[in-house]
Amino acid sequence: MQNAVNRQPRRLGKRQAGQGMTEYIIIVALIAIAAITVVSFFGGTVRNQIGGMAKELSGQSASDSIQAAKDTADTAADDAARQRNLGNYENTVSE
Repeated sequence: MQNAVNRQPRRLGKRQAGQGMTEYIIIVALIAIAAITVVSFFGGTVRNQIGGMAKELSGQSASDSIQAAKDTADTAADDAARQRNLGNYENTVSE
């Protein structure tokens, strides 16, 4: 009789470990979705800024890259400010 009582907590422990892993996977998936969304809005700006930093580090002028980063940041801000609903939603982002 004691063996049956001792085995039950072990099964619950395994079930809880599986539940913890599932919760971890869900959290990682939500973080990945958030990261993809941020990159889709601000990816061009970040690419231009990194390109400008690389030019400056090599001794070149990065004024073109800085202006391109400003332009893509303005475009991203315009996209973010646009009102969307199910009637006018487009699954595209301006580039």
